[in-house]
Amino acid sequence: MKRRDFLTGTVMIGAGASLPPASAQSIEHNWEHHDWGGGLAVPDRLYQGPFSNYGADANVPGGGMAMATTPSHEIVPNYGMGLTVYVSGDIGPPRLPGQSLERSIEDLIALPFVQKVYVRLNWREIQSRPGRLDPPDFWKLSFDIARQYKKRIGFRIMLENPDYPEPGMPAFLMEKVPYVPLKGRWTGDKTQVRYRKKHAMPRYDHPAYQAAFGELNALLADTLNGSPDVEYMDTMMYGFWGEGHSWPYEGNIFPSALAAEKTWMDMLETQLRHWTKTPLVTNTQPDFNNVGNAAMLDRTVRTGNWIRSDTIFIENTQIEALSNRPAWTAAVSEVGMTTGDKLGLDDGVTANEQIIDHVLAVGANYWSVWNWHNIAAAHVLSYTDKYPEVIARAAKRIGYRVYPAFIWAFERDGGSGLVIGLANDGVAGVPGVLRLTLADATGAVKASGSVDPGYPKPMGIRQAMLMWPGHESWEGLRLKAELEVKGVRHPLRWACRQSLNPDGSLTLRRNIAG
Repeated sequence: MKRRDFLTGTVMIGAGASLPPASAQSIEHNWEHHDWGGGLAVPDRLYQGPFSNYGADANVPGGGMAMATTPSHEIVPNYGMGLTVYVSGDIGPPRLPGQSLERSIEDLIALPFVQKVYVRLNWREIQSRPGRLDPPDFWKLSFDIARQYKKRIGFRIMLENPDYPEPGMPAFLMEKVPYVPLKGRWTGDKTQVRYRKKHAMPRYDHPAYQAAFGELNALLADTLNGSPDVEYMDTMMYGFWGEGHSWPYEGNIFPSALAAEKTWMDMLETQLRHWTKTPLVTNTQPDFNNVGNAAMLDRTVRTGNWIRSDTIFIENTQIEALSNRPAWTAAVSEVGMTTGDKLGLDDGVTANEQIIDHVLAVGANYWSVWNWHNIAAAHVLSYTDKYPEVIARAAKRIGYRVYPAFIWAFERDGGSGLVIGLANDGVAGVPGVLRLTLADATGAVKASGSVDPGYPKPMGIRQAMLMWPGHESWEGLRLKAELEVKGVRHPLRWACRQSLNPDGSLTLRRNIAG
């Protein structure tokens, strides 16, 4: 919860306060072996074993190794993974002396080791009147420039922001929805907005607020739900930065914990109703203010959406959720990095290396390239110029990195077939359902189908069978991969060293003596 008190010069352990009792509906639980209701639906499920080569009951008779591939040593810019550069955070985009906003944003997006872009802004910055959106310049510039560099955007609309002097709600709601002051004090340097602002939360359950919240999601989703420009959207949650808490202020502004949970579950349903194609990413924040975070997380995972954490050195419950989430659920890790003049060296290890190694240890799909309240490409480069191997290693390990390690060929019942042995050289499972398609050079499909959700995982080989009628040779056919998330198929590039086609597919050829 103290991730925004992170000091960029050192690695600090977030000091979490004790949690109040959870409501009857939102009990925390261990994620390992938790029943998630069967997981994602698998369209056209491929047979995935067991496979037998010999004997009367062989289902891949005489099948022999025909081709093998090896893991790539390069960055693989697929959907559902990557290093993510921040264009704007809690206090907006970079405002650098003598440099235009457009130049500052492009310098960030152009960084060669980042694959995704992140934008965070306040509700009142994107909507000033009912019925339409009025995005600020940095929002439009971020989308335009990211599109030029073929990098997708993740974003969050902050319902409240303690680092912003004004309330989070748009002005047109201010006379309709009351703000309730929070009880307690947040002490610190009075030159910072958060320590001098009189913090309050709106009555989220007010009918006017609920109507406007629904309209906000409808307006955003009208152009961004399923957009090829968008990677994901953060779930809008209670409190500071929309993260699901108002730490260090205890309690909440609702009549009861159950009323709070019902309100936020209803607001989650509003978001799920509008964001049918783009993943929502819900914070793993412990329920410090007893507003139903655990119930929101449960619903998020069950609906095929994703999770996130806003630091890595944080409460046990967040590490548990990240580490033991279902393999098909992506995890976003946001941790502010240090600049090159504040290395935080300990036993020869920089603070950023500590951060990255722990992000990889929990199997994250994304990690933030972000200098907290000092966003600028020069600040990122001040570290990477000194320690390029640290960021490069993260970019080449983060997320999933799938390739067809083994390919067996066989014939049976008047048809031809291949068994594809899929490997994953990354740190995370596949965040959705992997689909395989075998086609000839003209694009005519010979066979296609999907692997079970989350497979292949980072350890072991997942085998899947593709068959087609007749005895046409498998050599020269193209093996293509796609990732299906919330009904949308995203083309993937195989993460192998062998030569690929421009669309990321692999032309099959014998390279193992059979």
